[in-house]
This record gives sequence, C-alpha cells and structure tokens, in this order.
Amino acid sequence: MGFERNWHKWYAKEVPGAVEIKKKTMPEILKRTAKKFPEHTAFIYMGKRISFKQLESLVTRFAWALKDLGVKKGEKVGMVLPNIPQVVIANQAVYKIGAVAVMNNPLYTEKELQYQLNDSDTKVVVILDLFLPRILKIKGNTKVEKIIACHINDYLPFPKKQLFPFVKKDMHRKITPQKDVVEFMDLIQRYSDTEMGNSARWDETAALLYTGGTTGVSKGAVLTHENISSAIQQFTSMFYDLNEGEESILGVYPIFHAAGYSVSQNMTILKGWTCILIPRPEPDIIVEMLKKFKPTFLPGVPTIYTGLLNNKEFTNMDLAFVKGYFAGAAPLPDDTSQQLRKNHGAVINDVYGATENTAFAVSTPWRGKIKKGTVGVPLPNTDIKIVDLEKGETILPPGEEGEICIQGPQVMKGYYKKEEDTKSTIKDGWFHTGDIGFMDDDGYLTVVDRKKDIIISSGYNVYPKEIDEVLFEHPKILEACSFGVPDEYRGEKVKACVVQVPGEKLLVEDIILFCKARLAAYKVPREIVFTETLPKSAVGKVLRRELREIDRTQCP
Repeated sequence: MGFERNWHKWYAKEVPGAVEIKKKTMPEILKRTAKKFPEHTAFIYMGKRISFKQLESLVTRFAWALKDLGVKKGEKVGMVLPNIPQVVIANQAVYKIGAVAVMNNPLYTEKELQYQLNDSDTKVVVILDLFLPRILKIKGNTKVEKIIACHINDYLPFPKKQLFPFVKKDMHRKITPQKDVVEFMDLIQRYSDTEMGNSARWDETAALLYTGGTTGVSKGAVLTHENISSAIQQFTSMFYDLNEGEESILGVYPIFHAAGYSVSQNMTILKGWTCILIPRPEPDIIVEMLKKFKPTFLPGVPTIYTGLLNNKEFTNMDLAFVKGYFAGAAPLPDDTSQQLRKNHGAVINDVYGATENTAFAVSTPWRGKIKKGTVGVPLPNTDIKIVDLEKGETILPPGEEGEICIQGPQVMKGYYKKEEDTKSTIKDGWFHTGDIGFMDDDGYLTVVDRKKDIIISSGYNVYPKEIDEVLFEHPKILEACSFGVPDEYRGEKVKACVVQVPGEKLLVEDIILFCKARLAAYKVPREIVFTETLPKSAVGKVLRRELREIDRTQCP
C-alpha cells in the first residue's frame, strides 16, 4: 500500500485498528436506542426534554406527514433551520422514508439559498417561520413545491425570547393561510405514530451537505446511509471508557454543518446520549446551559472558546463535570488552548475532517498522547496518505508536505450532479482534500495550509472567488481579490484588496454595505485595502496566494 498504519499504536488498548461496522441505518439506530433507553433524554431544548421514545414517535409522525405530502423515495427535502428539535425530527423522518435531506445554512441570502435549492432539486422545504418571506420571494425561481414552516418556540416549555438570535420582534410568527405552506406542528398533531417500515438502504443516498471548492461553486456532497452511520461508529469507538446512555454534549455545532450533523445529532442518537441544543452559541447562553445541565462534552470552534474565555463567569466556573473538550471546523490557536488548560485543566481533543468525509477522519486519541500543532491520528477504519502536490500520485514520506488524502467508509459517494468534480476529487477511492499537511513518524497529522484557498471564519467555509464575484459587481470596482488573514476571535477573517475604477471615489463603508446585501454576514470582508494593482500571472490571472504572502510579510 506504500504506507504503514503506525498510528494504531497510539490508540488505547481497548480500541481496535478496525472496528466492525454494523450495517444499521439511522432509523434502525433510533429504533434500537428508543427501545433500550425509552425514558432517557435525547434532546434538551431550553429546558424542554424530549426522550428517545418521544423522539421516535415524533419522527414517525412526521414521516407519515411527508409521505402524505407526496415525498417519494430519493426526493429531496431541504432544511433551513437552526439547532431546534424540528431539524432533528425532520432529518430522521426523511431518512425513514428513504428520501434525501438537504442541509442549508439559515444565514444564506436569497441568492445563495436559491442556487442551493435548485442545484439540489429540492421539492419540499422545512424552514423557520422567520425565514419564510425569504423563501416565498424566491420560490417561483426554484423547484420547491411545498413549504413546512416551524416556530422557534414550538417546543419551549415557556417563552425565552432573550435566548434566540433570529428573533427580533415576535417569538411566534402567525402563518397566513396560503397555498403550498403548512405548519410543522399541524402536521405532527395530524398524524399518528403507527409503525412504519424503514425505507433507508445502506448504500443509498441519505443526505446532501453542501461544501465548496477551488471554483467557489457550492457542491452537494452525496452522503449515503453507510457514510453517516460508519462515521459515528468510527468516531465513538475511540471513547472506550464511556457508556451508552450516560453522557451528554452541548450542541453548539450547527446541525446544518457537517460537524454538527454528525456530533449534535447522529452521534448522540447512536450512543443514547443527551444533546443540549443551542440555536446560537453565545457565551452567556453557553454559560447558563453549562451551569444548568452540566454536559460532559463541550465542543467548539475557536470563536466559541475565545468568546467563553472573555466571559468572567466562565473563567471562574468549576467545570469538573466536563470529561472532554473538542475543537473542530478550524484550527484552535495555541494561546486559546493554553488558557483553557490554565483555567480549567482542559485537555483539548482536536478533530479534523471535511464535509466530504462526514466530518470525521482524524482525532486526538482519547485519553492518549497529544502532540502540539497536530490534529491527531486517523480514526479506526481510516487511512491517511500524503501525496505530491503536482500529480497527486506519489506517497510522500513522514515529515514531507503534500496533499492530505483520506480513505474510509465515511468518504462521500461524490458531488451531486458534478461528475468532473467528483473524478478530480475521488481517485481510486481516496478523497483528495486539497489541504496541505504532513504526518510524522508516529502517524500524527499536521495541517499546514489549504490548497483550495478556502477561508475558515468562525468554523464556516468561505470561498474567496464568491466574494470576488460580488465585489466585481460594484460599478466602481475594477478588480478585487479576497483572502483570509488570522483573527483571534474568528480564526480567520476575510480581507479584500480592491482596485477602483480610475477617476472614481469609493469608501470602505460603501463596499461593506454592498457586500452585506449580497452575502451572508460571515462572508462579508472585515478588512478592505485599496491598491493600484494586483499581482497577476503571465496570462492575467490574479495570484491570490502571492497577494496573501505579500500581506503576511507586510503585516506580520
């Protein structure tokens, strides 16, 4: 094979190099967990507890509703929801009827959402009522036939308006009766939980999770039931000393994101653990949830931990109940890690992966050796190789930098309706990540850079070309190039270099307002610099990497 799995020696003796993957789809897993732990709390939503037995009932009810709405096997059901119970219920119901769940970021603009709904062939959308006007405005330009509206307080024991970011005025927006729009709770109450067969099949598509690439075009990663189930079985096999039905996790990772899709939703169902859903992970809210529910796992992207460390109540808390801290979606700054260790004795377990491999590929060994600067070792049933950057064919020795490639049952089937992109990314069963890194003699992986120029801001992927194209639309901008620069709070922020049309006068504030109207907030440039020219290749292509290097040299 050209490499040895020398990383297995760093696993705990209880963890095998390869686990026996049980061919159980999520509907089967939920049924098993509900039978084994019927009264255990599956999800906590601002004080409201939903047991596994109740969850299974709600999922079955919604599955019947979807079938009655005409959703057939293989058809796409889109979600535009934050971390509220409805997103879990809807996802699991979609699995059950053999349809395909399509995750969408609720922060998307109309343009972004329209593209993704059309690209995915979405016919039914489950959406938060506050975003309903947005989708009604674009519905005529999409394939959407039916909209199911949810309210953020449907499952609240009592109103807690102050806890939600999406609410400006009303907790519950009354839906005006109209064609093709129905209410989630009406459907749940209309149908019974009469037993329904499981239409999910191991090798069939379960979900489309969108990612991006070098072109900046959003692509749907086709995840099968095998991918989704295998990923959580592989990851949880590392936790050899944690029992089913006994742990809890703070659900700060958004479920529309690959990390949250697996961690905040499917992993907890597999293990019979409790997930405390957080619609928006602000420090004050997290602190309140930590005090009230004492979760045993506290995951977070760098912005989460940075925000918490600037919260006095958090820094003074006794967090002895936390067994594990996990950092994923973006590199955690060393000073943040050190401060967490100083304040709480926290051992940070890094997790590395991508949407294309269902979030999990590499992790710090549980209770094992931590190497500063690395993201850990490959998970069981996962192989990692580093190949040359030119042809991507030669496997490089330890210590040599190249492209990180991943192989395992969690690797996607391909990109939806994008055959050429799939061929260039999945080669002989290996997912070529586009990330640059190296492995040491022990099999520990260090991620050095991103071949694709992706900017990771607050844990979200931001694609420079998309931002550039928006900037190019401005009549007073001649050229533009955006890239990521380090940011203590977000991990990275977007910086844009702009060349103005000769004779025009433009203010930074004008550009930011222009971008805000066309991009999700986390994509809007935080820093804008005016320049007379941009570095270009012989054929006139703007050299983004060179520009980024110049910026790094001038602004260390």
